[in-house]
Amino acid sequence: MNFLVSLPRKAWRWLTSMRTALVLLFLLAIAAIPGALLPQRQLNEGNVEDYLAANGKWGEILDAMQMFDVFSSWWFIAILMLLLFSLVGCILPRSWDHYKAMKQPPVRAPKNLSRLPMHATGTVAATESELIDELKRDLKGWKVAVYEPGEDRAGKTSIAAEKGYLREFGNLVFHLGLVLLLVTIAWGRMVYYEGQVIVVAGEEQSQFCNTAVANFDSFRAGPTVDGTGLHEFCLNVNSFKADYLPNGQAEMFTSDVDYAEGDDIFKPVSEWKKYQLRVNNPLRISGDRVYLQGHGYAPQFTVTWPNGESRTEKIQFRPDDPTFFLSSGVLRFDPPAGMYPDLVDRRENQIAVQGLFAPTAEFTGEKGTLLQSSYPAMTNPAVAIDVYRGDAGLDTGRGQSIFSLDPSLMHSGQLQKIDRVNLFQGESVTLDDGTKVTFDGAAEFANFQVSHDPTQGWVLAASLVMLGGLVLSLAIKRRRVWVRLTPVAADGAPVAGATGAAGTGAAGAEATHTLVEMAGLARTDRAGWGPEFDRLKRKVLRLPDEDDVDEDAEVGAGADENRES
Repeated sequence: MNFLVSLPRKAWRWLTSMRTALVLLFLLAIAAIPGALLPQRQLNEGNVEDYLAANGKWGEILDAMQMFDVFSSWWFIAILMLLLFSLVGCILPRSWDHYKAMKQPPVRAPKNLSRLPMHATGTVAATESELIDELKRDLKGWKVAVYEPGEDRAGKTSIAAEKGYLREFGNLVFHLGLVLLLVTIAWGRMVYYEGQVIVVAGEEQSQFCNTAVANFDSFRAGPTVDGTGLHEFCLNVNSFKADYLPNGQAEMFTSDVDYAEGDDIFKPVSEWKKYQLRVNNPLRISGDRVYLQGHGYAPQFTVTWPNGESRTEKIQFRPDDPTFFLSSGVLRFDPPAGMYPDLVDRRENQIAVQGLFAPTAEFTGEKGTLLQSSYPAMTNPAVAIDVYRGDAGLDTGRGQSIFSLDPSLMHSGQLQKIDRVNLFQGESVTLDDGTKVTFDGAAEFANFQVSHDPTQGWVLAASLVMLGGLVLSLAIKRRRVWVRLTPVAADGAPVAGATGAAGTGAAGAEATHTLVEMAGLARTDRAGWGPEFDRLKRKVLRLPDEDDVDEDAEVGAGADENRES
């Protein structure tokens, strides 16, 4: 029974020890490693699906262990919560103990000061009271306490001084800042949302409105966000410009936009506010931030059927090469309703175009038909495409990838390849039934990210608190100094019963000098304590500075040389 009663107390004592906090912090760092090495669903679910498809059973085991959702897994959150409780339970008692310690006077001098590593003794031509006043001035910035003979361990007047209390204070502030940082990050993960959207610049449909989750191409949010409380604003993308170095490396992305929020959304676009978005220069709108993340190309194709009717479509391709923007994608065309009154015939005559796009085309290979891109800017656009006819999956009711066709449709024969061709801008290919597919060119699209995190300021404040506490704990050094005073006569003989400047001993000798015994102790960092104590010793014992001693020695040596000569 006693064991069961003491078990929670022992468990709490173990959890709130600094050693446990350090172990948990180390475990948290190790637990975060899979999140950096493996694809995460919160960032890119497509990469996770590709990893699972490529690794089979091993991928399923990792998925069961939540390795693709590391930062929201139960085991990562458990370590984080244990660390939080451990830090709180460790820091709060230490903070209270430190507060009480700061209220206490410096500890009394040890009985035998000569046992301390820093020790000095000397006789000063001053009375005890005069030395006490001088010491208080010399120890300015120190916490000083004067102990009477009845309070001193050796039965003499002594002074205790200590400084560096802010070192422990900085250490506590650092850990409190760490707790605040963990709390604000956890809070931020509960209330944040983040969405990405691709907008083709300069088109009629180049607007995006932050009014519904459905308007985003991808969206993720904290558990308390249901998508109904989004701050309403709209963005109209007028242009996009990418600057490149001669080697093709991107130098800067710039996008000119118009924006409006609240009721201003219903005003004409010409009355909206203007802003130039640049990389790392987001647009801030009432707590939301709109970032310009990148760009790509959206090829445009026109399909003309034998009866003269046509369909034009433009859609973004995925940049497979982030340097020269060789991109891949797919377009799907539904034939005109009048051509195939029967729905089955209409489904079997859908057109799909899948292939590669190069902004600056370069054909390589043995026959010169392999499309590559030699520069990221659009100077000589071309495509290498496969044209399919059949059921492209437009009316299956299932979601379709905008970058690739469903392989099952091709394997089952529902979608058949009709032709493979390379086309420059303005060129076309005519299929066996007279249908013509034309590559019209391409437009640039911009990738925007809308982020909302009301805890950003708190995270910054917590980080600054941590930094300030760390600087204090590293820069400030904890020191203790004790000085014990014994009145003596001019010849150094002890004076019994002396009472200061006017005191006389039992033999009638006047106490005009004081025997000073002092010692120092570095409580933490000993670096620099030797010179620091030496300077204090010379000041208290009224000794000359080292520079003066060196000069006197040089003068004496010069005089000796003159006498010899």
